[in-house]
Amino acid sequence: MAQHMKDRIVALAGPRKAADMAKLVEKMGGTALLRPAQGTVFLDDEVLRASIDAWLKQPAPWAIFTTGIGLEAIYNTAEQMGLLPALNEILQHTSIAARGYKTVNALRKRDLSPLVRDDDGSTMGLIRALEPYDLSGQRVLLQLHGESAPKLVSWLEQRGAEVQQILPYQHIPPLEEDISLLIDEIIGAKVDAVTFTSAPQFRFLADYAREQGTLEAVLEAFRGPVLAVAVGKVTAQGLREEGIERMVVPEEERMGAMMVTLGRYFAQQS
Repeated sequence: MAQHMKDRIVALAGPRKAADMAKLVEKMGGTALLRPAQGTVFLDDEVLRASIDAWLKQPAPWAIFTTGIGLEAIYNTAEQMGLLPALNEILQHTSIAARGYKTVNALRKRDLSPLVRDDDGSTMGLIRALEPYDLSGQRVLLQLHGESAPKLVSWLEQRGAEVQQILPYQHIPPLEEDISLLIDEIIGAKVDAVTFTSAPQFRFLADYAREQGTLEAVLEAFRGPVLAVAVGKVTAQGLREEGIERMVVPEEERMGAMMVTLGRYFAQQS
């Protein structure tokens, strides 16, 4: 592999597959620092069961699915509850909106095709696609992935919809010492780049920096010596919402592709 990252230091904010990513950085001649900006993501089984139960007892005319993995979790849990036939039946008669190709694939696997889908993998793309529909007075089931989506929820509520959220996964905040160290390294430009594999990672970092009064210094570092890297469009949108303007995002939403794209970026700079 080309030594595109020679003498570069890359902080990895995503805890998943971090060791594999570190090896890639090292193969390209760089140094990887493991700086998890979130704790473990886990399936909140009890909350999910209660949400599915409430939904199937009182079906909503609309359902919005935002991640393939979240949809799979709903199906698996419904199956354990013996409610799979009821779920299938209800979704046949529900107007479905979907964000992202993985979500659409998970629906197709179950012979469901969304009435509405985004045009670019982002929440804003989903909002654009929902614009023509009258949601006033409609109940909308909204599947999220362990964090709220304030923009989407407020847009739906402005359109007069009643939003019922279903959050299969829960994102846990990172350890304070990990996030504090990462923030110091960003502000002190001790790293050349920070890679993020989910929007909550940057949200946790931004919230902590905000509390410490260092958010502006963090954003300033990302405007200059430190490069923000997002694994895909949804993560990139989360970074933009917190004020990051300059970032590297691969064409293909894969961790390996993210590292290759970052290496190419570095090669062009040197």
